[in-house]
Amino acid sequence: MNSFQLENYKANILIVDDIADNLRVLSNTLNEQGYKVRSVTNGTMALRVAHSAHPDLILLDIKMPDMDGYEVCEQLKSDPQTKDIPVIFLSALDEALDKVKAFAVGGVDYITKPFQFEEVLARINNQLQIQLAKAQIKKLNEELELRVIQRTTQLEKEISERQKVQEKLMHMALHDPLTELPNRTWLMNRLEQIVNACQQHPSYLFAVLFLDCDRFKIINDSLGHLVGDQLLISLARRLESCLQPGNTLSRFGGDEFVILLEKINSPQDAIHIAQTIHQELLPSFHLDDHEVFTNVSIGIVIGNSNYNNCFHLLRDADIALYQAKTNARGSYQLFNPQMYTDANKRLKLETDLRLAIEKEEFVIYYQPIINLQTGNITGFESLIRWQHPQQGLITPNEFIPIAEETGLILQLDLWVFKKACQQINSWQEKFNYPFTLNINLSPKHFSHTQLITKIENILKKTQLRNDCLKIEITENAIIEHDLYAKGILESLKSREIQVCIDDFGTGYSSLSYLYRFPVDVLKIDRSFISQIQENGDNMELVQAIITLAEQLKIEVVAEGIETAYQLQFLRDLNCDFGQGYFFAKPLESRLVEDLLSQHQQW
Repeated sequence: MNSFQLENYKANILIVDDIADNLRVLSNTLNEQGYKVRSVTNGTMALRVAHSAHPDLILLDIKMPDMDGYEVCEQLKSDPQTKDIPVIFLSALDEALDKVKAFAVGGVDYITKPFQFEEVLARINNQLQIQLAKAQIKKLNEELELRVIQRTTQLEKEISERQKVQEKLMHMALHDPLTELPNRTWLMNRLEQIVNACQQHPSYLFAVLFLDCDRFKIINDSLGHLVGDQLLISLARRLESCLQPGNTLSRFGGDEFVILLEKINSPQDAIHIAQTIHQELLPSFHLDDHEVFTNVSIGIVIGNSNYNNCFHLLRDADIALYQAKTNARGSYQLFNPQMYTDANKRLKLETDLRLAIEKEEFVIYYQPIINLQTGNITGFESLIRWQHPQQGLITPNEFIPIAEETGLILQLDLWVFKKACQQINSWQEKFNYPFTLNINLSPKHFSHTQLITKIENILKKTQLRNDCLKIEITENAIIEHDLYAKGILESLKSREIQVCIDDFGTGYSSLSYLYRFPVDVLKIDRSFISQIQENGDNMELVQAIITLAEQLKIEVVAEGIETAYQLQFLRDLNCDFGQGYFFAKPLESRLVEDLLSQHQQW
């Protein structure tokens, strides 16, 4: 019975006390609360009223002239007609209240005098609640027994249906609703069982394969979430086809899956599964009217008795997955302990990087860009270095990937923008020459609508002319983010800021984006320039790029020039610009000024 029902229930209360003032005060208080109250002054009358009126609760004083409260309570509890009436003992502070005896004879509570009426009402209310709850439970039990007698078949049916519902709920709790695969909860429960069992059988081997769908975000963003969901379902079915009975595929979350190989003979068994998966995913997926290609990167960890924590298993598999994605998309990597050491080192480096951005622990180096026909320095590419307080100078290839993944690259790029624009403007004034500035831009900026405004503000504050700025973007970044890139590049072009494709020739084979995007400069990757040898080999591709650029009226910069022969070869092909160690390494700003002061030509 709920509190509303109790408030509207007029309970009968019997007060037993030989002191008239106590009876009067208690009776008045309880009457005001809506209770029906009867009062008596001795134990004999209390027993008589209890038998005839059967009150809902008795407030029983311990000291009375004929018999004490303990004896009255014992007689009440020995009588079947009154044994269920709750008794609350009343006792003055100066009386010896034997609490153990009070409960032993059947009392449910006690109240000491002088009374705190809030306490009295609370204790009465509590006992009445209990009594009403007992009555309700009793009633429900009686009704249930009656239903069992009358409707045994129906109840069995209901129990069966309830079991089915429970099984369905359990299935839902342990399975992914999209792919119908076991989910993370199922996986963790099963892994814990296997890890515990493995402690009892040291020779037992199993494997965990952590899978991440390559390029899923691009597919999801470009074709929509419905197609993305269809891809995940189709991917799950193909992955399942690669497994034998006893091995389980689960969806860990998003585009991540985990395969549990519960018993293997050697790590080669897990590697074989990974190779089979990559082979199975080579054909395209047909989703509605779309043909989609994707594969997975796989991290593999071999489970044995050395693992006593399933979370460590997944941690190591995830570390191996990260290494696989770093090596090449669509590859697999077997975990080894050095990866964990490297991951901790990388985490420490990430923490240091966040602090370094706050403290501006970076310096900018500048590599000259040379007009190959005149030999003059026409501009510089800005290249960031990290002056770590303990490790010394750290090169970009060590910290830029971390900055990219954590999003810190957004702050880092804008810091370089500001400092480099200030420096180039200073050199323009000092040497009276319109040097250009090449700055690398992360594709992370493409999804930020304020990028153009921020660049404009930096150019305005540093007073560098728009046409002196060249934004370098890799061709892979343009293709993979073409939904955003086109608008960004067109906005830059409209402001006379030039767009430069970095590492040209290392990305996609399709060159159609050169016609679709506003590109001003191509930078031929150093890997092609390094192949220019005096024996005449490996020159056709460089020549083809320069010819293509001439037809499209796009400037060309050759990166990585290291020999006089390479320089002359590129001049003969009318290549516009070049940079490399043959001219100068990336230099600190003071060394650049020394170089410019010499008016050096090549």
